[in-house]
Amino acid sequence: MTAREQILTGIRTALGRTGSASSLPAPLVAPLLRDPQLGRNLYIQVFAQNLEKLSGKVFVVPDGGAVPGALRELLRGKNAVASNAPFLKSCGVIGFEQVRSGFADREALRDSCASADIGITSADYALAETGTLVMLASPAEARLISLLPPVHVAVIPQSRILANLDELLATIPKPAEQTSSMVLITGPSRTADIEQILIRGVHGPGELYAVVVESL
Repeated sequence: MTAREQILTGIRTALGRTGSASSLPAPLVAPLLRDPQLGRNLYIQVFAQNLEKLSGKVFVVPDGGAVPGALRELLRGKNAVASNAPFLKSCGVIGFEQVRSGFADREALRDSCASADIGITSADYALAETGTLVMLASPAEARLISLLPPVHVAVIPQSRILANLDELLATIPKPAEQTSSMVLITGPSRTADIEQILIRGVHGPGELYAVVVESL
């Protein structure tokens, strides 16, 4: 018997358990993921309803060419920083004069996010059931852009809206193999830590907007 087996045997004996040191635990039961109980044609509607219940705002546009029009009034007189997501470029978001993008230097990105009024990203997925944005950190989607500016705008193709967390985990069962960080954003930042008084914008953006592109 090895030293490791002796230690484990001593622990089992102290706990009143039987079995040899070499015995293996029973295999874990496979996780049960729920099948979506929602028609895919309703995903946009349900996502919008649930996000707006959390004080977010949703714009639905027919195609990528309509995205700049949906954002024009929101960006008026504001400075914005946008992620390097190719989807934003294809939708014309980078075309606004006040939108900075294409960052390769971390310090330059941090400085721009700290002074920007609005951070614009895409989203890897969205969850209709909870009105949640799913952000996978990558060179194209720096986390600071969705966390540091006081306003976050996410531009999402309809095809990236899933029913719920179960469908997300069925789609990417091992997110750690794809990214160093998966962030789930459900509504604007809010906390009630102090005297149970709800305050928005303490730990992240106080305003959240989503632009859903129907044709993609």
